[in-house]
Amino acid sequence: MRGRLLLLNLALLAACLGVGSRLRAQREEHQRRRAEFLSAKVAAPPAPSILLPSPPPQISAASYLEVASRLLFSPDRNPTVIVEVVQPKPVPPLPRFYGAMNFGQGPRVILALPGQSQKSYVAGDKIGDFQLAAIEPAALVFRWEDREIRKSYEELRDKGEPPAPQPSQPGGAPAQPAPQQAVATVATIEAPPEPKGPGAEAGENLRYCQPGDSTPAGAIVNGYRKVVKQSPFGQTCLWEKVQ
Repeated sequence: MRGRLLLLNLALLAACLGVGSRLRAQREEHQRRRAEFLSAKVAAPPAPSILLPSPPPQISAASYLEVASRLLFSPDRNPTVIVEVVQPKPVPPLPRFYGAMNFGQGPRVILALPGQSQKSYVAGDKIGDFQLAAIEPAALVFRWEDREIRKSYEELRDKGEPPAPQPSQPGGAPAQPAPQQAVATVATIEAPPEPKGPGAEAGENLRYCQPGDSTPAGAIVNGYRKVVKQSPFGQTCLWEKVQ
């Protein structure tokens, strides 16, 4: 009995030694693999390729042409645009100039439309479709609709129409010329100059010049000096108070 227990103990001891040896071998193998893994040099993988999306096409107005042409309920989006050019209204014939006069109350001109009688007009009067806007020393200014027309006296003067050529009479004899119609003219009549003094008040220490004032520039009357200046619109006349 005792011998069997001794054999059993020896067998258990051998088994323990075998198990310990096996565990030691596994531990050494594990440490060896761990050392190899830590000392191994791994090459870096290549960078992954990134595919960028293609940019969207550029938007233009022409790409909506088909959409605009199919909008049945919006005729103003029709791609076919028709531009209608309005022809300017022709200016009617200007009045003819026959003379001017000044009796000390401002200038007046003698005008007449083609085929009408002559009349005298002042600035602001209506003559046909025109309004006499201003009477300048060398020209007349007419206002027609929203335009101003400036014409010199020579351009407005009635020079008469040349006679039209007459057909020859039977037999080769030239036709008799038609008698020319006489054109009436009016000479410029001015009242004798009369010296006048300052007129109505035009501001602080200023007075207007009276119509037909023939007082020379620089003259002093009633404490005011006459000053005449040239401007793009003609001469300006004022009386300035002498300080």
